[in-house]
Amino acid sequence: MWDPTQYTRFRDERKRPFFELLSRVDAESPSHVADLGCGTGDLTRVLSERWPQAQVVGVDSSVEMVEEARRRPASATVRFEVGDLADWRPERPLDVLVSNAALHWLPDHATLMGRLVAKLAPSAVLAFQVPANFEAPSHRLVDEARALPRFASKLAPVRRRPVETLERYEALLSDAGLSVDAWETTYLHLLPGEDAVLQWLLGTTLRPVLAALGDEEGRAFVEELRPRLRQAYPAQARGTAFLFTRRFVVARRGG
Repeated sequence: MWDPTQYTRFRDERKRPFFELLSRVDAESPSHVADLGCGTGDLTRVLSERWPQAQVVGVDSSVEMVEEARRRPASATVRFEVGDLADWRPERPLDVLVSNAALHWLPDHATLMGRLVAKLAPSAVLAFQVPANFEAPSHRLVDEARALPRFASKLAPVRRRPVETLERYEALLSDAGLSVDAWETTYLHLLPGEDAVLQWLLGTTLRPVLAALGDEEGRAFVEELRPRLRQAYPAQARGTAFLFTRRFVVARRGG
């Protein structure tokens, strides 16, 4: 379902939130670090550079992404695995667990938070960010196209990707015994190129939609969506303005 080349088309915009998240992770010398939803592994390598003494594992459910990650140079302390992000179990409790723009693909975040906490060692840090723009024009227009009679039946099983509020994440993790720092950031991206917002969505949001539709109907869906996005996000000489809100959580388990 995933296309590493399409996903990395907006590499700088996608990795910026990771560094904002990582800047709030206070961990001096962790031994075991994991990156859930590692994609092509670029940011997993950043974790190994920050903590060179740690064993770092990147986990992704996409075979294509993990194969691409394994092709790229990495330290001997880094490895990549294909695995379900909810059910994956580390070989030993983790000192740092990071997930950048991946957990929104998983359902039932109330249960998920408990599963993630169970992977942590005492005094470990859980840090994740998820998109929080599901009511933005881009996603509303995708939903409008999904509801069209031509596509609705095939796309009924493809769920939207809701996330919890900051207050809910704080409550879930505090109840599990963690201290929580949570915040939101809205980025204004100026995306280059023609149909820039469509190209952004083709790297993420539209992947399961197109996989469910197949080639011919997928192309028809894209052509249905294209003019809607052009109207909502007009291109300018300096780029297409695209507001994107992300939700961040950094939580530390008690010792």
